[in-house]
Amino acid sequence: MASASKKHSLSGVYPQRKKAASAVGKEKQYDKFSSIYEDVSIGGASIGVGSAQPAALTTSKSGRKDLEANYDNNESTLRQFDMNMAYGPCLGITRMERWERASRLGLDPPIDVRDILEKYDASDCLWEGRV
Repeated sequence: MASASKKHSLSGVYPQRKKAASAVGKEKQYDKFSSIYEDVSIGGASIGVGSAQPAALTTSKSGRKDLEANYDNNESTLRQFDMNMAYGPCLGITRMERWERASRLGLDPPIDVRDILEKYDASDCLWEGRV
């Protein structure tokens, strides 16, 4: 039995590990083909990736921002129409085609959506280019 005067250390039971590399800085990477170490910068969102990934879908085909926080009431109405699956799937067809199909099937799509689509050029659905 161990005496009380000795300090108990768990380093014999649990071996110490190396400290993790910092998220921002330089790291040495071994190149197997040239047999040399190269300095590789690390950082950003994920460790081990050389450069940060680009922002997700900053513009759509029409050139307007997809990720805008502020949009008018017409855009809000169209987005709600896109999100409502009661009118059927919206991928692969325009908003007007989806509205007409829902009308033919008796699903009673909102009339104001049709009016907005006829008045403005907002044919792309919310999911166009994302999926």
